[in-house]
Amino acid sequence: MSVSTALPEWPPALTPEQHSRLILLSSTYALSHGFTLLPPSSRQPPTSAIPAPLSLLPTPFPRELYELAVSLQPIYNALYARITLDWDFLDRVMGGSVSKVDEFQGELWRGWKSIRDDLVQPLQLGLFRSDYLLHQDQSQGTSEKGDNIGIKQVEFNTIAASFGALSQRAGEMHRYLAKATNGYYSISPHLSEISNFPQNEPLKKLAAGLAEGWKAYGNEKAVVLFVVQDGERNVFDQKWLEYELLESHDIPVIRHTFSELSSLAQIEPSTKNLLLPSPLEPSLPSKEVAVIYYRSAYTPTDYPTSSEWDTRLLLEKSKAIKCPSMALQLAGAKKIQQVLCEPGVLEDFLLNKKRPDVGLENKITQEDVDRLRLTWIGLWPMDNSALGKEAYQLALNESERFVLKPQREGGGNNIYRENIPPYLKELEKEKREQGEPEKKEAFILMELIEPPKNVQNWLVKGGENKARKADVVSELGVYGVSLFGGSEIQTFNSTAGTLLRTKGRESDEGGVAIGISSIDSPLLVD
Repeated sequence: MSVSTALPEWPPALTPEQHSRLILLSSTYALSHGFTLLPPSSRQPPTSAIPAPLSLLPTPFPRELYELAVSLQPIYNALYARITLDWDFLDRVMGGSVSKVDEFQGELWRGWKSIRDDLVQPLQLGLFRSDYLLHQDQSQGTSEKGDNIGIKQVEFNTIAASFGALSQRAGEMHRYLAKATNGYYSISPHLSEISNFPQNEPLKKLAAGLAEGWKAYGNEKAVVLFVVQDGERNVFDQKWLEYELLESHDIPVIRHTFSELSSLAQIEPSTKNLLLPSPLEPSLPSKEVAVIYYRSAYTPTDYPTSSEWDTRLLLEKSKAIKCPSMALQLAGAKKIQQVLCEPGVLEDFLLNKKRPDVGLENKITQEDVDRLRLTWIGLWPMDNSALGKEAYQLALNESERFVLKPQREGGGNNIYRENIPPYLKELEKEKREQGEPEKKEAFILMELIEPPKNVQNWLVKGGENKARKADVVSELGVYGVSLFGGSEIQTFNSTAGTLLRTKGRESDEGGVAIGISSIDSPLLVD
């Protein structure tokens, strides 16, 4: 699906005085509303914060495509829930060549396989985010209103889908600026209509999803455990979820790193309850954990030793509901995204009535499947199949059209355009054990999405008092919540708001904490 919406020339002109005033209003709003990050060299406990990287104005986004992305989220929730419950499929895809040449994914799959017959908690909780870029389809020419623009999915995140709280704050900030300055000083009719600023509450909805898991667990005295990274700079995004759980749902949160949990976490032998003693109050009974929410565990650096893997397996074997489980984390791999593009695979997961109901009461139609497929760009395996051989030739001879992606989360891992051929040649030089697949099979090849050009905005890097005008690319994330896998409770499936991250076009990679991307909000245009 594409639309002929012409994106307006952006940003509208500001006088120097208006510009300076917006810088002041946005930075003070950010600091006073917790739209913040810790500075790079923060002390513990922290004594200062900086505004999160932000955009001075919201960025135009076609209303019809925004609404399409939001409407697809329950279908995506159902899809990835069903993938997670299909162990044979996960074994075939992730237990094949990927597990043999990707050490991290292999450790994750083998660990899950070693304990899955002993799992005691059927319920699983997903806080998801499906990420999209606008795509300008040059092959269809242009319409009278403007260029043909669609949306294409970048990836689907099943673990540590962050920035929900800060995204809500960004939208609230832009609405405040519009109201406080008479529609941004009336510089554009788009900014004068408050209905063009969509209501967006991912903080509330993601916290409500965690609360659904806590309620399903069934112990009002239990807590939610956040598993976090050492030295986390994005702590306020997590803290807002903690505060929302406590203030709106009366659910306490405990935060621990893997290294702390290695000495604290205990499983009660008869009940399999996960128990955490308090290092500060050792005389009190241990706290029982209802939900384990991972804001860590998605990158190899989160497992520097075997102790972290042992802790992950221990947590997985407990009665606590995992967000995500190891199986759900595996389902979010890039290889799964690529295999879903193969003929019939998506239809089997979404239209096969024998699949478990995961919140849509098996009401997904062929039209839904077709709409979802329209958001996909070309994806190929890098194996020795016919498609894989085609991909290899494309990667060597038409590399400017593609990105090579490993099975990683967190950004900064992809190989782009002219860097692909020499990278593949280097992989071929690496030694392989006898019978081991080629190293390139750890990757997938993805056609590059081509965002519309000539869209600009003013970006403010965290901690700075000036804005940079840049040609920008904006990535829309749509959050979803899914509680599934149990036979005695009603499955929960819901959208949970959106995130817009905007970066300068000159950068292929993103990253809010390192200042490449800014947390933005969409300005809906028709």
